[in-house]
Amino acid sequence: MSNSKLSILSFLLALVALSSCDTQNPFDTGPAYDVEGNLAKDSLLIVDYLKTAEIDSLYRIYDPSGVVIIVQKEGNGSRPLTGNAIFTNYIGSLMSDGSVFDTNIRQVAIENDIDVEGREYEILSFALGSGTVIQGWDIAFRRLRPGSKARLIIPSTYAYRDAANNDRIPPNSVLVFDVDFKGIE
Repeated sequence: MSNSKLSILSFLLALVALSSCDTQNPFDTGPAYDVEGNLAKDSLLIVDYLKTAEIDSLYRIYDPSGVVIIVQKEGNGSRPLTGNAIFTNYIGSLMSDGSVFDTNIRQVAIENDIDVEGREYEILSFALGSGTVIQGWDIAFRRLRPGSKARLIIPSTYAYRDAANNDRIPPNSVLVFDVDFKGIE
């Protein structure tokens, strides 16, 4: 091997060795989120909740994902498909203590002291499967018909995981949504 090729190879090896020692790696965001572990913990919490919670229902759907859909009023028509526009009212609360953290119904926001001045309280619309809502909603709304009223129990894995970006939702929270599925387009 020529001296110039040996020098280039030595330089590249040294560069790789030095770059792997960088302690300021911007892609090192800490330990990976434990999907299976958190889903297992949440599943136990959900089972305990369902044993004691008094929830009127026609039937319950236990999705393989771990999301539970408690249908309280059956709707009509076809279930939505990816890309359909969903229209719904909702009240979101923590399963742990029942505190309401979000809603699109002004009176509910006022009653729970979470009213945001200037916010437009109107029916929420989103495209199913577009990633604009938490994954648990995409899972649950695929199982409902327009006109349904339901309670959705969303494990943290399909909600906000361990994010600490909302002071009303602690990391790894199981969420409960009461939804009034107004229709699809």
